[in-house]
Amino acid sequence: MDLRDLRYFEVIAELEHMGRAAERLHKTQPALTSCVRRLEEAYGATLFEKTGRGIRLTTAGRALLRWAQRTRFDIESARREIGDIGQGLSGQVKLGIVPTAAQFLLPPAARDLLKEAPGVTVRTTVALGDVLAPLLRSGDIDLLVGTEGPSEPGFTTRLLAEDQIVVAAIANHELFSKTKVTLRDLASYKWVLQPQGAPIRDWLDQTFDRHHLPRPVVQVESTMLLMLPALIGETGLLSFISRLHLQEGSSGARLREVKLRGTTMRRRMVVTFRESGYVSPAAQRLIALLARHARLPAAE
Repeated sequence: MDLRDLRYFEVIAELEHMGRAAERLHKTQPALTSCVRRLEEAYGATLFEKTGRGIRLTTAGRALLRWAQRTRFDIESARREIGDIGQGLSGQVKLGIVPTAAQFLLPPAARDLLKEAPGVTVRTTVALGDVLAPLLRSGDIDLLVGTEGPSEPGFTTRLLAEDQIVVAAIANHELFSKTKVTLRDLASYKWVLQPQGAPIRDWLDQTFDRHHLPRPVVQVESTMLLMLPALIGETGLLSFISRLHLQEGSSGARLREVKLRGTTMRRRMVVTFRESGYVSPAAQRLIALLARHARLPAAE
């Protein structure tokens, strides 16, 4: 069996269309059809079935896809590990990282890594976890730094730190003139938040639900987490953000936590990688440095 056939098979399975796969691979459709026929003969099973204008994997096709991906990961891991022998800290680290960690943890960790190993390159993809997880599964990134979620077979997760999400406002907000702030007080103000469906937004909404209060009135909605501190400062709206943003000098506006019992969401920051994949010395060192710098501020 030609390993190229397995790689072509992966692309066909991803696109579910012979024509589009031929365009991406710069092959003819007959060549890809012959590739699929060879695999079906080798394994004695039909791998695709027609659906509308495209094709989709059969049960046997889905099984082969898992093995094809595993084979590709193993070959790539072997190539990288053998290439790294005797090289020390070198090569490329492909890192997927969520916005908060990218802003606060990555810069000092990258600084230290590059001081130790000037030859290392780091290719970074900043996105939310639901975007990064498929990239880790497909091998497009080596490490995923994000918030802890349900465990997935075939992956290893290591704890970096615990982060706290708190209600925040600009430092001169009228809430800070009150002797005591209640959750009902917060319900009377407008907010800038992520859209519904984002874990942080849903947690906050459910907190108000549990106390039989109306959910926060969202005047500005943003999918871009890194915009929230600036939006708080410019609009005077309340928000729900990482306590990291309240550190001195971490944002353009001076923000303060609205301290109120029961409105602190705790989440665990973790790094995840493929269990059977090769984690290069440079990637291992980056993990250690991220953990060193993940000293998140405790509640006052």
